[in-house]
Amino acid sequence: MAGPDFETQIKQLQATMHTIEQVLDLDAIRAEIAALGEEVAAPDLWDDQANATRVTGRLSLLQGDLDRFTNLQDRLDDLSVLLELAQEESDADTMKEAEADLRKIHKAVEALEVRTLLSGEYDVRDALITIRSGAGGVDAADFAEMLMRMYTRWSERNKYPVEVFDTSYAEEAGLKSATFAIHAPYAYGTLSVEAGTHRLVRISPFDNQGRRQTSFAAVEVVPLLEQTDEIDIPDEEIRVDVYRSSGPGGQSVNTTDSAVRLTHIPTGTVVSCQNEKSQLQNKASAMIILKAKLLALKKAEERAHLDELRGDVQGSWGDQMRNYVLHPYQLVKDLRTEYETGNPQAVFDGEIDPFLEAGIRWRRGADTPADV
Repeated sequence: MAGPDFETQIKQLQATMHTIEQVLDLDAIRAEIAALGEEVAAPDLWDDQANATRVTGRLSLLQGDLDRFTNLQDRLDDLSVLLELAQEESDADTMKEAEADLRKIHKAVEALEVRTLLSGEYDVRDALITIRSGAGGVDAADFAEMLMRMYTRWSERNKYPVEVFDTSYAEEAGLKSATFAIHAPYAYGTLSVEAGTHRLVRISPFDNQGRRQTSFAAVEVVPLLEQTDEIDIPDEEIRVDVYRSSGPGGQSVNTTDSAVRLTHIPTGTVVSCQNEKSQLQNKASAMIILKAKLLALKKAEERAHLDELRGDVQGSWGDQMRNYVLHPYQLVKDLRTEYETGNPQAVFDGEIDPFLEAGIRWRRGADTPADV
């Protein structure tokens, strides 16, 4: 029977949970929760709305982390009891139930372990994603729309809200570009490994001769800023253009000049928003996107300078990072982690967690300088 091996797996999971507990520093988390709880209880908390939002958000995040760990630890303890009961009574049905629980707990422990690797300054933030079609004509535009659907389906699976800021539709099919936010704790840290160039190989549905087509799309992921983040942009550095929204819409969206395009003159950074009904709302949303991208640009410049100082010669994150092959065989492969699957349809339906976990582990290894 699977008894001895079962016990070994449980012991390994318990050891991993112990390591996670040390990394998370649960005593420090509990102490911070207690301190934040006192701040939340103060009658004048909401006199300063920005601070109140920061305090309540931080409290909710820490409490969620603590509950996630303790609940998983309780499940693992219960599994040990269930296994002992099954062995004492030689109960095959109970053993089968325990095996099913073990698989679920193993997956949950792996996910929690990956979460402990998200320790970057902005990893905890919501993610702001921009997808742009690249080389490949209409197939590239269609591919960009497929990628947007992939990330929104992933969000739906996890019950994460998605907020679409801008969609620029291609003439024949698909998207020229799209910008949207995924609102969830650690969304940026988790999805930042998706940044780079994605490549699709398939028989083109837009080619009447049925030829194979290679197309590309670029994915950009930056952290969504909070109200407490200070990013000052002088008015003279921004050019504001307004225009009529395009694409699917209706009512007032497509009948007034409500869409807004902001250009940051010193860097040439351009963002747009057209999904709100009023010009004022679109301008406010576009400013959120612009600030997030300028912060990401600043961090990238700082990192590039540090890489130059320490002689880092690794390739850029903007390089091609994943292939989606639909013909002549079925394969999705990450070129950095070597993780792959033969089920592209599942990937396009949002089943990307294994790619995300492999990417996070890969990035942690790449970011850790070798001992000299």
